[in-house]
Amino acid sequence: MYGQNMTRTSMEIIGILAGFCTTASFVPQVVHTWRTKSVADISLRMYLLLCTGVALWLVYGLFVKSISLVLTNGITLLLAGIVLVLKLRYRRTSQGQPDQAN
Repeated sequence: MYGQNMTRTSMEIIGILAGFCTTASFVPQVVHTWRTKSVADISLRMYLLLCTGVALWLVYGLFVKSISLVLTNGITLLLAGIVLVLKLRYRRTSQGQPDQAN
């Protein structure tokens, strides 16, 4: 099932490293949005879809008992969820007009 020289543990380590890279990419967006409260250029639809997809990957990881999928998608869901909550919280501009970004 796996490569001849590739153990499940080796594959999980690769998964954790790959997941760390993709998960870490959300940190700058979370920090920037938190500090500036600027959400005009963040797509609500994109983050709703992203959070749904990541949550499904997390459930899948639980089913197949993959620590790399569970760990990285759990953290990604937390970070993307923070941006989504901030988008919903700060979606009105300073003039009180609805934010037009989707």
